[in-house]
Amino acid sequence: MTVLQALDIGLAALVLAVAGWTIVAREAFAAVVGYVAYGLLLSLVWVRLFAVDVALTEAAIGSGVTGVLLISAAARLRKTEAPATDERLGAPLRLLAGTVCAVVAAALAAVVLLMPDPGSTLAPEAAQHLAETGLGNPITAVLISYRAFDTMLEKVVLILAVIGVWSLAPDRYWGGAPGPQRVARHEGALAFLAQLLAPLGIVVGVHIFWVGADEPGGAFQGGAILAAMWMIVMMARLVEAPSISALWLRLTLVAGPVVFLAIGVLGFAVASGFLTYPTGFAKPLILFIEAFMTLSIAATLPMLVMGPPSRPPRP
Repeated sequence: MTVLQALDIGLAALVLAVAGWTIVAREAFAAVVGYVAYGLLLSLVWVRLFAVDVALTEAAIGSGVTGVLLISAAARLRKTEAPATDERLGAPLRLLAGTVCAVVAAALAAVVLLMPDPGSTLAPEAAQHLAETGLGNPITAVLISYRAFDTMLEKVVLILAVIGVWSLAPDRYWGGAPGPQRVARHEGALAFLAQLLAPLGIVVGVHIFWVGADEPGGAFQGGAILAAMWMIVMMARLVEAPSISALWLRLTLVAGPVVFLAIGVLGFAVASGFLTYPTGFAKPLILFIEAFMTLSIAATLPMLVMGPPSRPPRP
C-alpha cells in the first residue's frame, strides 16, 4: 500500500466518521460544526479526485456560505431546541427512517458500482470542440458554452431565492436593511480579521475569476470568495448591510443573468442561434459574461445569509 492510498483510506474513514457524528449530534450547533467540517473534508476528497473546480465550490458554498446560514438558523432556534430535544420518535419510526436511509444508500451505491466500464461519455466530443471556445479550462467551457442555458437559469434561481427571503419581512420593514445596525466602536478579533483578510480576499477572488478561463476557478468560485469577504466585513460591523431598495444593489443582483441573456439573444444576429458565440469572439464574450456573473454572485450570497429586512427604510 502506497502513502497516497493510505491517505485516501484515512480520508474516506474520516469523512464517514464526521458524517456519522453530525447525524447523531444532539445539539444543533454541534451538528452545524460537524457539517462544516464534513464539507471541508469533501473538498479534500474532490482535490484527490483531481476535480479542483468542484473542490473550490464545495469549500465556498457547501461549507462556507451554507455553514453561516445554518449557524444563523441554529442561533435563531436556540430557544426551541430544548423542548424539541425532549421529543423523541418512537422505535418503529426510527427503525423505518433507518431502513429507508439504508435502502437509498444501497440504491445509490448500486447505480455507481453497476455502471458499464467504460461508461458512456461525451468527453471526447467536448474536448474536440474546446479550441473553438478559446478556453483552456474544460469546466468553464461546459458551463458557459455547452450548457449555457442551464448555467444562466441557476443564477436566476439564486435571484428568486433572494426575493423569497426578502418577502418574509413584515410590510413595515420592506425596503429597509437586514441585520443589526452598525456599532460606533469596533473591537475584537473579528474586526481585526475583517480588516486584514478582506483586501487579500478581494484580490484572490478576482484572480480566481480571471484564471477560470484556462485554470481551475471561474465566476462562481471567485464570486463566492468575494461574497465571503463582504459577509466578514458586515459580521464585524465595519459596514452596514445595504437597504434592499438600493438601486445599485438590485442592479448588481440582476446584472449577471441580464448580460448573459442579452449576449444569448445577440447570438441570433451574429452567430447561428441563441447563446451561440461568433467565431473568434467566444472567449472575450464568455469573460464578459463571467465578470457580471461574479458581481451578481458576490451580491446574492450575502443577501441570502443576511436574511429578510429587519429595520425600517430610512426616511
